[in-house]
Amino acid sequence: MGKKRIVKKGGDDAGSRGSSTRASKRKLDAGMLYVEATYNNTKVSLTDQRGNVVAWSSSGSLGFSGAKKGTPFAAAKVGELLADRAGVMGVKEVSVVVSGVGAGRESSIRAFTSKGIHITSIKDTTPVPHNGPRAPKPRRV
Repeated sequence: MGKKRIVKKGGDDAGSRGSSTRASKRKLDAGMLYVEATYNNTKVSLTDQRGNVVAWSSSGSLGFSGAKKGTPFAAAKVGELLADRAGVMGVKEVSVVVSGVGAGRESSIRAFTSKGIHITSIKDTTPVPHNGPRAPKPRRV
């Protein structure tokens, strides 16, 4: 009925995707951090100054599912993971671009700075409607 799967415990860290050895080949001292916080998920990506994505993560890729993906705790875990990856690459300072209205906006940035990476600027690019969609027509009773 199929092959037996053998799980090794110990030296091989198979649980972490995107190992730090692969990320350490790229060295950069400054970058940009893009945080997209929706009601259902929080995605964080680290780019170089030109905008090329170097590392990314989301609360869904960390194993959170359902309504837990949109929580500040999940966003903080994403920020910590990306800060560790950035530290391996040698990133000293980042400028942050935040988009969305989710609960993980601030907590992901706070977790990122707790690892010792300096933030130069924070820019909010959340789209704001000028007039919004057309209002529904009045109800006739």
